[in-house]
Amino acid sequence: MTALNLVDTDPASLNVDAVVIGVYADESGEAKLRLAPGAESVAAAFGDRPGGGLAETLRVLGASGAAGEVTKLATFGAVKAPLLVAVGLGAPNGGDAGRAPSPETLRRAAGAAARALAGSASAALVLPLADDGETGAAALTPGLRAVGEGAVLGAYRFAGYKSKPVAGRREPLRKALVHVPDAGARGVKAALKRSGVLGAAVSRTRDWINTAPNELRPPAFAEQAAAAAREASLDVSVLDEKALARGGYGGILAVGLGSAAAPRLVRIAYEPAGATRRVALVGKGITFDTGGVSIKPSAGMWEMKSDMSGAAAVVATMLAIAQLKPKVAVVAYAPMAENMVSGSAYRPGDVVRMYSGAQVEVLNTDAEGRMILGDAIARACEDEPDYLFEVSTLTGGQVIALGKRIAGVMGTPELCERVRDAGERAGEPAWPMPLPEDVRKGMDSDVADISQVNAGMDRAGHMLQGGVFLSEFVTEGVQWAHIDIAGPSYHSGEPFGYWTKGGTGVPVRTLVELVEEIAAE
Repeated sequence: MTALNLVDTDPASLNVDAVVIGVYADESGEAKLRLAPGAESVAAAFGDRPGGGLAETLRVLGASGAAGEVTKLATFGAVKAPLLVAVGLGAPNGGDAGRAPSPETLRRAAGAAARALAGSASAALVLPLADDGETGAAALTPGLRAVGEGAVLGAYRFAGYKSKPVAGRREPLRKALVHVPDAGARGVKAALKRSGVLGAAVSRTRDWINTAPNELRPPAFAEQAAAAAREASLDVSVLDEKALARGGYGGILAVGLGSAAAPRLVRIAYEPAGATRRVALVGKGITFDTGGVSIKPSAGMWEMKSDMSGAAAVVATMLAIAQLKPKVAVVAYAPMAENMVSGSAYRPGDVVRMYSGAQVEVLNTDAEGRMILGDAIARACEDEPDYLFEVSTLTGGQVIALGKRIAGVMGTPELCERVRDAGERAGEPAWPMPLPEDVRKGMDSDVADISQVNAGMDRAGHMLQGGVFLSEFVTEGVQWAHIDIAGPSYHSGEPFGYWTKGGTGVPVRTLVELVEEIAAE
């Protein structure tokens, strides 16, 4: 992982492989560039060289200042670093170049620059962290955190399974020095440390998601999650298939019936002395989803290795919490199963007794996530949490409704709004959705307490059906939010900003933001 450090030395004199500066797009339509604050000494070092100043040279090289655009320029000794990298910040915030860009703009800019600097040992990121004239940790923290996170996540690369070296493939950037006016200001070091902690947690999430599914079946995933949690000095327990049967976890067992790799339920607890609030995290851990007897189409099925993204996110969130040490108790539950087709797989028409005692009529074995989550949510509620956040790649309906980058949120309205706010700050957008009564009415079963899906609606309101079903397992009085990350959990397109191809690690940063916010209350 890319190491993060602070530096307040003149950027022109830094002994690094590259100096990264920001450039703004000009709004006047004259195709000019404006250098962002922080680049003054670098621009002065280039002076009035043939062809004009630094901004004009970058423009001639094709730079437009568009957000995320990267332009490289050899310095030929003008500054100590041999390479200058200009990263676009788009139009100035509010049209005022003296105002710092939004944290998400900075996060994406740092990510794009770090990815472009693969093969470099070190780079200094000289980007405008605060509005002109503002100093101190309070002003610098949002921008500083964003730049640190962006650098680590943009440089991320999954190790992969290549048996031979790939021509032209370079190692990720090893060290990023984030330039601040006063690196010794109180609170500044803590802000950057938090970026490193979150970057490591998101990277761990991405690694698990990107792992080949034959190497991360439920027992292996549970073992790795438990080992990482124990290393972080967290309390861990793992229920195997025998313990699940004794405990009455019918939903988890039903989904896992079709696989030779038996299901698991991992519980990870962080309980600091004196904590007065309790938070529960629940994450879906389907290590591979064929759809079971209701088998999915083969096209794109390989992406179903990412169906454990929710479990990966909550486990990694616990690893971050162990380092950040907020004053709030947090307990995570990660139900893990592999939804396969075999003679022992559960069937449409089955009736499953859940951990809560509810009897569920199965209509579609591809609606397996809600089965394992129903058990885990009911168990999590026994810990009497004040808040419960559940994360899952639950429905294709989320992607249809909100696209590939915005999660859907359902549950207690006030808490859903807090998720939206936290996601906006973290750069992981989410949008509250309703839980209509007519959707629940259509899930009444003739033979059991509830049907898995609303047969009358088919796939209409599919995301809402998932949320409505899960609400049945939440204890009255617990504020809860179901976060459907089916779209934003996995990026199959080309890298951009700090998103690389593959697992994204959404919504680890949002969950940490929420836990810290609750701890501060």
